[in-house]
Amino acid sequence: MTTPSRRVILLGLIVVLVAAGAVIWSLVLAATPRGVLTFAVLDIGQGDALYIESPTGARVLLDAGPDSSVLRELSKVMPPFAHSLDMIIESHPDSDHMAGFVDVLARYRVGAYLTPGIIKDSTTAYALERTIADDHIPRYLARRGEVVDLGGGAQLKILFPDHDVTGLGRGDDNMGAVVAQLVYGDTSVMLTSDMPQEIEQHLMALEHGDGSDELDSTILKVGHHGSRNSTSAAFVAAVRPLLAAISVGANNRYGHPSSEALRVLAAAGVPVERTDEGGTLIYESDGAHFWRIK
Repeated sequence: MTTPSRRVILLGLIVVLVAAGAVIWSLVLAATPRGVLTFAVLDIGQGDALYIESPTGARVLLDAGPDSSVLRELSKVMPPFAHSLDMIIESHPDSDHMAGFVDVLARYRVGAYLTPGIIKDSTTAYALERTIADDHIPRYLARRGEVVDLGGGAQLKILFPDHDVTGLGRGDDNMGAVVAQLVYGDTSVMLTSDMPQEIEQHLMALEHGDGSDELDSTILKVGHHGSRNSTSAAFVAAVRPLLAAISVGANNRYGHPSSEALRVLAAAGVPVERTDEGGTLIYESDGAHFWRIK
């Protein structure tokens, strides 16, 4: 789609099959590149909402927190007068990750919706699906091997799920949550959603099996808000992060982040930054290094 402005955005996705069987989704064809990737962990209380802006200006929201507080935080990180998101991604249908999307869709134009496809019997999940359909937003299933090309050399690689998770039973949502890696040059972020240790082990087995080092990442977005059932020592050793970021609400009733997760990170010498202590965490990368700007 071409407009009179210099910013050209694909609101739909271009799907290209490549030899390895992966799918590349191109969100942005042209813009004035800044050469900088922005990644932000939004302070939305107890939940997850992650904002990504590529060097060419593609904007992605991965999860939207539990309520409309995501709108307040998006206004702080998005460009002034921006009224659109190129893609929203629901990692899984737990309300603390996806309820805020209903408010996001009322405020912003959205180009595409990516979901693991887990069916959730809840009023919020139905409201989101109905809005996606009513707004005619293209809907895609997230599966391992797919790549979202954000432009300017930035990519979002889907690592999990690697199988059909649409039929997961009640309470098993975390076992099918989207796990992805944001990559720009020599820098990367491991995006773990509410991934439990069972899936951490599965991803490590896949990495060992193909001889890759795909888990190696500059920043680890800590799984499940620092739950004791995530962030195993083995997984941290596989990721080898220089920094860990935790999205968590102050004085939450779950006791997140757990002392177990914090001990694992401390033992690995990984510094921790948290939304309950630092508010929204904003990082930028030039492809060689990440640095925090807020």
